[in-house]
Amino acid sequence: MAETKKLLRALAGEVQDVPPIWMMRQAGRYLPEYRATRAQAGDFLSLCYNPELAAEVTLQPIRRYGFDAAILFADILLVPQALGADLWFVTGEGPRLSTITQQSDFDALKPVSDIHETLSPVYETVRILSRELPSETTLIGFAGAPWTVATYMIAGRGTPDQGPAHALREENTALFEALLERITLATIEYLSAQIEAGAEVVKIFDSWAGSLKGDAFQKYAVEPCRVITQAIKQRHPGIPVIGFPREAGDGYIGFAKTTGVDCVALDNSVSPDWAVEHVQVDGCVQGNLASSHMVTGGQALVDETRQIVEAFSKGPHIFNLGHGITPDADPDNVQLMIDTVRSWRDA
Repeated sequence: MAETKKLLRALAGEVQDVPPIWMMRQAGRYLPEYRATRAQAGDFLSLCYNPELAAEVTLQPIRRYGFDAAILFADILLVPQALGADLWFVTGEGPRLSTITQQSDFDALKPVSDIHETLSPVYETVRILSRELPSETTLIGFAGAPWTVATYMIAGRGTPDQGPAHALREENTALFEALLERITLATIEYLSAQIEAGAEVVKIFDSWAGSLKGDAFQKYAVEPCRVITQAIKQRHPGIPVIGFPREAGDGYIGFAKTTGVDCVALDNSVSPDWAVEHVQVDGCVQGNLASSHMVTGGQALVDETRQIVEAFSKGPHIFNLGHGITPDADPDNVQLMIDTVRSWRDA
């Protein structure tokens, strides 16, 4: 049977008159219905581990906007927690973790085979969504890339320059690489379990890839993504993979060919015209409207949205933001963006 889901058609390389559209962090704090459900859950981690409520917040933007894809509501730091790291969230400041800075910290981590005990509620969320999503909506599972997850595990929090992770990489390369390998293997198992539960696409978020330069980018951003993608495709033939090496710059060039991902998600630091020439030549691209437009709206949102859709219109494209939507976004601007994408040929 021919594939009818717009997002899967784009990932298979099909050029469509109107690109499929979804939005990073589309289930989130900018929506009043999300805030109500979050309050019901009590705190962020309780929401992540409550399958019924996590499924509910995943479905909310689909009901409101009719996006072409839903992305599982979870967090990239659930994998470190499943490996035995302590994880908690500080209101207004973000996540905190116990740190991995010496061999004894690493030795205390759990084996990869133990992660499913912690993560089983996430798989149940996926099963609920695969039953409840509209038939035309694609379900995306995801995980953080090993480098990005490692930066949090080493520093114990988000940092502006990922300095602690870079320092460990240089000072104790063996420990750093052992941690990266443990995360890589756990990510393969985690994404495989999501697929077995019903995810139709998986995305690898390397939010801090841009802080890796030169050989380090190849070794610690490209290679782990290649290993994960190859393993997923061996276990689950036909499941597409989206890679997002955020702020990779010239590192976007050849990323799809080297890693085997079916689509490269782009941040908004690269122009659509540049990406058409250097990235879309290798297949599907996703992106890349600045998320600030979801706050400011107006004609600038409309103009840039049209420009992006038109630039990518001759190749396979999934419309998205260049980064996640922010909590101060106006839900009406999201609707304006969607309407603009879906009517761009009439403009």
